[in-house]
Amino acid sequence: MDVPGWVWALTVAGVVALLAFDYVVHVRKAHVPTLREAAVWSALYVGIAVAFGVGVLVFGGTAMGTEYFAGYLTEKALSVDNLFVFLVILHSFRVPREYQQKALLFGITFSLVARTGLIFVGSALINTFAWVFYLFGLVLLVTAGNMLEPRGGEAEEDNIAVRAARRLFHTTEGYEDGRLLTVRDGRRAMTPLLLVMVALAGTDVLFALDSIPAIFGLTQNVYLVFTAVAFSLLGLRQLYFLIDGLLDRLIYLSYGLATVLAFIGVRLILHALHENNLPFVNGGEPVEVAELSTGLSLGVIVVVLVVTVVASLVSPTGRAQTAIAGARRHATAYLDSEYTADPAERERIFQCLVDEKRQIIALGPKYKQMARDAEGLLDLVDRARASHDAAVARGETPAGHHH
Repeated sequence: MDVPGWVWALTVAGVVALLAFDYVVHVRKAHVPTLREAAVWSALYVGIAVAFGVGVLVFGGTAMGTEYFAGYLTEKALSVDNLFVFLVILHSFRVPREYQQKALLFGITFSLVARTGLIFVGSALINTFAWVFYLFGLVLLVTAGNMLEPRGGEAEEDNIAVRAARRLFHTTEGYEDGRLLTVRDGRRAMTPLLLVMVALAGTDVLFALDSIPAIFGLTQNVYLVFTAVAFSLLGLRQLYFLIDGLLDRLIYLSYGLATVLAFIGVRLILHALHENNLPFVNGGEPVEVAELSTGLSLGVIVVVLVVTVVASLVSPTGRAQTAIAGARRHATAYLDSEYTADPAERERIFQCLVDEKRQIIALGPKYKQMARDAEGLLDLVDRARASHDAAVARGETPAGHHH
């Protein structure tokens, strides 16, 4: 089904308006979003995406509706996986909590623009060469294999884009009130915030290389591909602050995503065989194979994602890992006097730390050993506590002290 131009125009205008709203209302004044604010806005964006899908079902029919929902769910799950890397980047650059929203929103906007370009390139390739489906299928199978390798918390500061930017431009050390450019010694200089944005954008281009083939494996309708990708990215900034503490809990998410991507990869290769015109496969004739329906694909995606998320949330290892990773992050942030200037935020970090230490101790000897092995973690937590106690003894708010 062809989507008329005016529907395209309205959709693009709607997406741009939502992004502009985010810039004007949420990010212009640097602040740390509360959990409630993040939850309300996340729910709103998911609501918009679901309402849009219902519209597609009503006006486009069941087939289009199913394709949209399968695409949206897959892209949303992949974007949550991107959040893991965003988290590592923001922490390795020690981005103050107040400025994280701005960096994330830029990363997401860039991502949307880059992916839109890739969608049209992908669509043109598919329409010109039927064998592109083989290529996309292989890309997804390789990506699925890579996802099964354990991920380290490696810093992203040695990102190629960042190295190039540091070499080419004069950069400052501090965050300069959230500005992107500043003047230092009479020269224009880039602030680390701009470098973080470059790192987020550079990493995201790599992610798009598996997310775009994945969605083309579910629908070849460019309008559905564009809307599923756009809606999966739009609420991502709010989602980051909502599940910041939960990200470490999703220990099996990568296995779930690997399963989904491998499934879509197989589906693409079957589709490629069905449409085959490569002379060295079956003499250039289509191969009679069973094709996997979109309805079945949607079912598989939903079941796999629900099972991996629930399994992650109930797993004691997941809980232990969350408490340990959270405690390390919060202790480091608390002891870093530049991390935030907001007294309430410092107090929040400290309370998280107290809870996490309690959780590690409550987990019993096996996991306490895990924390002890996580080099000097409990020592780091004790240093943060001592620093907090000293600030309280001096009658300062925890924000007032430097070490």
